[in-house]
Amino acid sequence: MSDSTPRSSRAQQRIDTQERILTAARRLFAEVGYDRTTIRAVAAAAQVDAGLVMHYYRSKEQLFALATRTEMPSVTGETAEEIAEQLLDRLRQSLIDEPIGSLAALRSMLTRPDAAAEVRGNAHADRVKVSKAIPGDDGDLRAAVISAVLIGVVVGRHLVKLDQLADADPEEIVELLRPAVLSLTKADPT
Repeated sequence: MSDSTPRSSRAQQRIDTQERILTAARRLFAEVGYDRTTIRAVAAAAQVDAGLVMHYYRSKEQLFALATRTEMPSVTGETAEEIAEQLLDRLRQSLIDEPIGSLAALRSMLTRPDAAAEVRGNAHADRVKVSKAIPGDDGDLRAAVISAVLIGVVVGRHLVKLDQLADADPEEIVELLRPAVLSLTKADPT
């Protein structure tokens, strides 16, 4: 009797195991932060031996760095109006789909300089683009305030689980913030 399901190659099994470990690490770093996440806990969650975690990732620091690395799509708009809408769309998506890698960095950013650097790095490219689209001399400050507000809303919803915010409809949150984001970008709210 032959088995009709193809067997995974060793290389594919290794890739699958590494991804399982990384997924477990992201979840644990997001749930309990860097300090309370252990290699043993990651291994147990990924259903592998702790030695295998160390074999693939070398250290907790390297595992954390990979688990919190996120690729955010760049803001591509040219006008303040386009950028405001793109930022609000991104916020909407972050409220709907829990951005686990970003949450891992956000949970640990106050105690881990590398996590704070990851959060700053992700926000920096957008801040530059947003700042350029805002007329006037205070574009940098306005862009930084927008970034802080959007980060705060995501943290409040997913990590702090603030009353009302945690269960609110993402569309309602975005609509409440729309006038503020449009005002901060000096976009024409037409």
